[in-house]
Amino acid sequence: MVASGESQPKYRRIADALKADIDSGTYRAGDRLPGENDLMETHGVARMTARQALGVLQQEGIAEARKGAGVFVRDFRPLRRRGIQRLAAEHWGSGRSIWSADIESRALTVDQVSVGESVAPDAVAAVLELAEGERVCVRRRRFVLDGKPVLLSASYLPAALVAGSRITEQDTGPGGSYARLAELGARPVHFREEVRSRMPLAEESDRLQLPAGTPVLLICRTAYTEDGRAVEVNEMVLDSASYVLEYDFDS
Repeated sequence: MVASGESQPKYRRIADALKADIDSGTYRAGDRLPGENDLMETHGVARMTARQALGVLQQEGIAEARKGAGVFVRDFRPLRRRGIQRLAAEHWGSGRSIWSADIESRALTVDQVSVGESVAPDAVAAVLELAEGERVCVRRRRFVLDGKPVLLSASYLPAALVAGSRITEQDTGPGGSYARLAELGARPVHFREEVRSRMPLAEESDRLQLPAGTPVLLICRTAYTEDGRAVEVNEMVLDSASYVLEYDFDS
C-alpha cells in the first residue's frame, strides 16, 4: 500500500513537492534546486531531513549534485529505446545503425572502442555452443548521447566465424556487425533479450558518470540465424535514469 499525505516521512513529502515544482516548470532542466538551508527554513525540518529529500531526487535520476554548487535539475532527456523496431533488418540491412530507431536527430558518439579476442566466458560459450577453450571476438564500446555516457556494451561473436571480416575492426562499416554477419552467411533473423537491474559496480559507475544511488539496467541480447544458431551475445549496461524501454507488439 502506498503511503500518502501525513503518513509519509517528511523528507518524502518535501521530495514530492520539489518533483511537483519540476513537473510544473517552476524548476527547469539545469536549474538549481533549493539547498539544505532553504528547505530547513521553508519546511521547518532538520538538516538531515532536507538532505534526505534532495537525496531522493538524486537517487531517482531527477537531479544531480555538483560539487560546491548545489543540487540541480538533471539536464538530460531520456533516450527511448525501441526494443523491437531497432532490430528490424530494414535498419541495419539498408546500412543504418540499429541506434537510428532510437536517437532521432540527437548526437550519439562511441568514444571508447576496443576489439580483441579471448577464450569465451563460460556463460557466453554455453549460449554460442562453443567447445571448451574456443575463442570469441570481443567488441567493447561506450556510447555517449548529447555528451552524456549512457551505455556500456560487450559483444561476443565466435572468432572462427568472424575472422578476417570488418567485425574484427573498430569500424564495422554500414549496417554494423549484423550487416557483416549477413555477408558471412550468418544473417540474424531472431533476437532474444533478457532485462534486469542492479546497483552498478564501481567501474560502471565511473564510466557512466552516474549520480550516487542510480541503478543500472542490464540487457543481454542474443542474435540467432534462421536455423536457430546463436551468433552473437551482447551484454549491455545502461544508465537507468537515461532510458525508457519501449516495446510494441501485436496481440
